[in-house]
Amino acid sequence: MLNYDDEAAVYDATRGGVPRAEAAAVAVLGLVPAAAGALLDIGCGTGLVTERIAEGRPGLRVFGSDASLGMVRVARQRVGAVVHADARRLPLRDAAVDAVTAVWLLHLLREEGAAGAVVAQAARVLRPGGVFVTTVDKDAAHDVGSDIDDVFAPYLAPNPSDGTERITEYGAAHGLDVVGSTVFRGHGQGRTPLGAAHGVRRGYYASRLALPGQAAERLAQALTALPDPDRRRAEPAYRLLAFRRR
Repeated sequence: MLNYDDEAAVYDATRGGVPRAEAAAVAVLGLVPAAAGALLDIGCGTGLVTERIAEGRPGLRVFGSDASLGMVRVARQRVGAVVHADARRLPLRDAAVDAVTAVWLLHLLREEGAAGAVVAQAARVLRPGGVFVTTVDKDAAHDVGSDIDDVFAPYLAPNPSDGTERITEYGAAHGLDVVGSTVFRGHGQGRTPLGAAHGVRRGYYASRLALPGQAAERLAQALTALPDPDRRRAEPAYRLLAFRRR
């Protein structure tokens, strides 16, 4: 698993930067009611998306939280109100905000019960009628029918923690009903074989791939052997689900 404290300094440059963040923010705001007064972005990372959510909706009070202190330090330079907190134990009172967002978070939570605990916390801090907006099926979005996907296929981990059905069930158990969805483009996220190999060696795909023993190196070598190793394959399209608190 990545050390996100160390990753904070290079995260934006390696994850599509501003274009991807702007696409995410526009999509999120399309699912957040205009009347919302306060929004908490959990797992906000460097705050690149959080900042654009705030800029895209003047008058909306936007806060962030992240479990990585390194990420929090970067995010505070963009969005002042960012707290260091585990999303499974948010330091907010019940019914504190009108919207909660979780962009590219739930797929990372492979520990049993972790994703469900985050959904439960989102429901707890939402006011009745508030919305929870989250990415789902994040890793599957990268399956674009490329030769990279073919090489990855034997190593895919089963039962992703952010599968639509699973997150919908968690939501229903905590008073959250699905009220909308949308997709947005993953600008700059079209993979090259060499970039994918580097990511495998760095541990970028820990939430997606099962790589025991020397499997990571075998996979990396198979990726570097693909034709046109510097050519980007198609970009992913990420999916957001919106839930309303009963």
